[in-house]
Amino acid sequence: MKTVTVMVLAGALVGSIAFDAQAADTFKLAITGPFSGGSAPMGGSMRDGAKLAVAQINEQGGFEVGGHKMKVELIERDDEAKNERGALIAQELASLEGLSAVIGSVNTGVVLAGDKFLQEKKIVKIITPAAGSASMTQWVNPPAQDLYIFRFAAADGIQSAMVVEEAGRLKFTKVAVLHDATNYGVSGRDDLTRRILAEGKMTIVATDKFNIGDKDMSAQLLRAKAAGAEAVLIWGIGPELAAVANDMAKIGFKVPLIGGWTLSMSNFIDNAGKNGDGAMMPQTFIEEPVTKAATAFIESYHKAYGVSRIPSPVSAAQGYDSVLLLAAAVKQAGSTDSTKIRDALEDLREPVAGVIATWKKPYAKWDAAHPETHEAFRRENVIMGMINGGHVGFANPDDRARLGNR
Repeated sequence: MKTVTVMVLAGALVGSIAFDAQAADTFKLAITGPFSGGSAPMGGSMRDGAKLAVAQINEQGGFEVGGHKMKVELIERDDEAKNERGALIAQELASLEGLSAVIGSVNTGVVLAGDKFLQEKKIVKIITPAAGSASMTQWVNPPAQDLYIFRFAAADGIQSAMVVEEAGRLKFTKVAVLHDATNYGVSGRDDLTRRILAEGKMTIVATDKFNIGDKDMSAQLLRAKAAGAEAVLIWGIGPELAAVANDMAKIGFKVPLIGGWTLSMSNFIDNAGKNGDGAMMPQTFIEEPVTKAATAFIESYHKAYGVSRIPSPVSAAQGYDSVLLLAAAVKQAGSTDSTKIRDALEDLREPVAGVIATWKKPYAKWDAAHPETHEAFRRENVIMGMINGGHVGFANPDDRARLGNR
């Protein structure tokens, strides 16, 4: 994999990146997400990863647009993982003069509530680091024309397949499906159920849900235990995931916990402690120096933000790489016009060397019959992670070797 040189000084990232408010020659980019609340490890890490890329680009003069450089002007908005606030922010951004693109979002409900306003105003949006399947399938029926919404995350279809494959590899025949009541959790439950039924090798012996803010999931887990579940397949966000792991230990339900990538967040690892060890989840980035690009990125993030562990490494890396993809599209388009940027994203001619991968034509022209045309990640971009001693590492040593040899 081609090395990415990350040239960022920690001092450049204390507080918000400063820009000349009077400068007319700037590229306006909005970053949205939950920067507070239970989803903050995802939203904050994505934002900070994106800001590392922006700092690097601005140190080199900014985005290349039509032969000259334009500094990137960041506009940050905290949606607090609230659907109604996400809708208001999207309306505000859609009416903002000169805004060329938006990066961000975590919660499926926020995306469903807000992205329609950006689509109406023809403003490019790259969803990252998350949001469930419905964030893209909403444009399938009725079919959207000339879609401006892209996603830079491992689709739930990919993740659910990996979760079910892992359960199958471990020879489980009876599983419980547990999910939170958010749009994301319900969408994930449906993805898991469809995949299990399609595989035909496992039986779902219990399906249950929990609400955001719940602190005791023992009733749901006792039902799963009584039904003979050999593993718990889980889909949700926030610290409630840790409550599940802790309650499993409390009731002596010693079976694997396998779920979506959010199990890798710091608020799960920290709150679950040793009860989180062994949890497995799909990952697009592992916080280990397996490549030169990963090493430079991890060191720069730690230095810039004064941390020894990224709260959500997946989110940070995806935020970083999404900015690089956008910069490449702007350069190819030679314009800040969002329609021209959209066209360039659909047909990127040059590979983009990122932290996660070297991206070669990640997107294609939108086709409502095939929503994956606006999905960047493929199965080969995702591996299984496992928590051990408060750190997410590679569940499969072969993946570490494979990525290290890129």
